[in-house]
Amino acid sequence: KLMTEAEVGELLVQIELAIKDYSEELIQQLALRDELEFEKEVKNSFISILIEVQNKQKEHRESMKKKKKDKGGVQPSVRQERVTRMPVKRFSMEGISSVIQSGIRQTFGNSGNEKQYLTTVIPYEKKGTPPTVEDLQILTTILLAMKEDSEKVPVLLTDYILKVKAETSLQIMQSSV
Repeated sequence: KLMTEAEVGELLVQIELAIKDYSEELIQQLALRDELEFEKEVKNSFISILIEVQNKQKEHRESMKKKKKDKGGVQPSVRQERVTRMPVKRFSMEGISSVIQSGIRQTFGNSGNEKQYLTTVIPYEKKGTPPTVEDLQILTTILLAMKEDSEKVPVLLTDYILKVKAETSLQIMQSSV
């Protein structure tokens, strides 16, 4: 079937509009894919550094137990609470929150050959939703600094706590208005 010049022009306009619509949708889908890939990277980084910090904590606890055992023999008060507690899933929100709040050890200088550790608790409020990518990036930065025994840990924690407090205060003020 032969088309008139007007019909070809009309078809060309329709095709150009369809191409434009599909191009816009493709761009949106690619942007979403990039966002999701970035979110996955952030989550994987968080989980990796969290596991590394947990392993470092475990090594420290074991070395402290060994030192106590070598120095004084049998420990009279062995904690029973760890035996009776239900294990928390390692990668559930409750597990992540539990690990973050359980106390992460941070080195502060050397006094002789002994490292001194301070238990640090990162405040984390459990919400109905998973932590945001921004929250995970901040927590990853703090955990990485802790793993590396960085002197930046107190500043990072302070900034994070102030940010959390500021957001909480803002939410309270907004809900009371």
